[in-house]
Amino acid sequence: MPQLYRTIVKPVVTEKSSAAYENAKVYTFRVHTKASKPEIRDAIEHLFGVTVTDVRTMQMRAKARKAGGMGRGREGRRPQWKKAIVVLKDGDVIPIFEG
Repeated sequence: MPQLYRTIVKPVVTEKSSAAYENAKVYTFRVHTKASKPEIRDAIEHLFGVTVTDVRTMQMRAKARKAGGMGRGREGRRPQWKKAIVVLKDGDVIPIFEG
């Protein structure tokens, strides 16, 4: 079971993802960068007790950033990460998104 908790990092809660799960029961998660679609499906089904019908994944690219102020410009990059969009069977919900 510890592998399941490493596969799903955290839910992604934005205006766009909130509208998607309110209207169509589509949930968005930040997942481990090396997780495959079957691993994501198994993790969601075991952790939340729901039936997954579709999993779509995408790699979010690293972004350049310039942090600092008052003349201390430290440039760097935010790391890349992987996003999974999960569609559930009709009638299934994930309670952490309801609220």
